[in-house]
Amino acid sequence: MAAIVKDNQLVEDAFTFAATAESIPPEGPVLVPLELWQSRREPLLERKAPLGVQLRSDQSPETIAADLHLLEVVALEFPAFRDGRAYSYARLLRERFGFAGEIRAVGDVLMEQLHFMLRTGFNAFAIKGEDPLAQFRAALEDFSVWYQPTGDGRSTAIQLRHGRAAR
Repeated sequence: MAAIVKDNQLVEDAFTFAATAESIPPEGPVLVPLELWQSRREPLLERKAPLGVQLRSDQSPETIAADLHLLEVVALEFPAFRDGRAYSYARLLRERFGFAGEIRAVGDVLMEQLHFMLRTGFNAFAIKGEDPLAQFRAALEDFSVWYQPTGDGRSTAIQLRHGRAAR
């Protein structure tokens, strides 16, 4: 099993990624692409195992909004540095759709962007490298004050300056 950083801890990834119907394991947690979820939804639900859906950057979470209560993981792909749609998708999942499960960053997960991923709702990261947790913790040291408010509850610089905590 591969390891991921989830909720600031290095954990074994319990989910098997199945790219095709033939690669879906008979049991255990499975993460599938949107197309497979759409075509095999009922058989996947019949497995009675934890489920997750992976969205490409051109696939809005609105396509799975009605099924979020059935999912434990939504993985959002960062295909390249310049494609930031997954940030908006994470925020939509948390703030508009109320998704409380795992939102996982996959693909081109850059350490320089971890803070922004956390601020928009990600709580799990598929980080490439020999020591993903050390990389994650080092990246967290980059910033301590924020100018923009988001749904993560951290106080902004102006709130701190005026002695007000975030609401």
